[in-house]
Amino acid sequence: MSFQALLFIALMGAQAVTAAYTLQDHCIGASFQNCFNFYSGDDPTHGFVKYVNQTDALSQGLYNVTGNNVFLNVDSKNRTPNGRPSLRLESKKLYNKGLFILDVLHMPSSTCGSWPAFWTYGTQNTWPTDGEIDIIEGIHDGTRNSMSLHTSSGCSITGTGSKGTVKTKNCYINAAGQISNVGCAIDDPSASSLGTPLNKAWGGIYAMQWTSSGIKMWFWPRDAIPYNLFGNSPEPNTWGTPTASFTGSGCDFNKHFVNHRIVFDTTFCGDSGNAVWASNPTCSKKAATCNDYVANNPSAFGDSYWRINYLKVFKE
Repeated sequence: MSFQALLFIALMGAQAVTAAYTLQDHCIGASFQNCFNFYSGDDPTHGFVKYVNQTDALSQGLYNVTGNNVFLNVDSKNRTPNGRPSLRLESKKLYNKGLFILDVLHMPSSTCGSWPAFWTYGTQNTWPTDGEIDIIEGIHDGTRNSMSLHTSSGCSITGTGSKGTVKTKNCYINAAGQISNVGCAIDDPSASSLGTPLNKAWGGIYAMQWTSSGIKMWFWPRDAIPYNLFGNSPEPNTWGTPTASFTGSGCDFNKHFVNHRIVFDTTFCGDSGNAVWASNPTCSKKAATCNDYVANNPSAFGDSYWRINYLKVFKE
């Protein structure tokens, strides 16, 4: 075969890789709120929080846009005996598979009482039948991102091919031998992948690839972002070993993950935060309970905000 023919095949292959994903949604700046609804109901995770609607979020300064940056804030000025005002944004669209890329400059700091997350989930009324995918999640003063899946019975992963530490492999929320609702979980190997140290380094990019054969996640600090992420032609096959690889023949991903909404939220205490408050050596010294601390120390949450460059969703 001639050199010209080999070059043509190589170029066609590169084009095929580039064209594998098509930009479906680009949530940025003033258009960000067009992608999301402001949830103002009770917190399903029983957090000490008061989610506010869009009107109140704007009037209270909890939602701001500066240039292309979107700020999702919490109340850090007032004592809040009935729960701290915050935001929970849920996408207007439902998604089935794809590539989800978030560029975040700042996320809620590593602060006792806080529980920020960026995630997706299926129907709330029948949760976890349609699954949940946690892409960014941290509790209290943690600095290492925890990624996880939560499902109904019959889904487990191997964790093979992950950079991160595989903590649990059964994604079923009531799996025997695992803490209730822990699901299958993988921790980021970097102790600067979440909260305060992430913010000091000007954030980074998180990516989640959802296919029929599994779910993979990557994280890059600001100084290590792959070049092909700067445009609209992402190439996951060039990104190397994922931070978390939720794969394996023990799960039918088409069955367990269906019609997901994207969520940004910052809640406080709640099911997970309360469960580990007493065992956290730093936080437990601040107040007898998590709720007490969150209610009476507003200034502690001055850095509990998201500053988002953009969210892009690509369709395969």
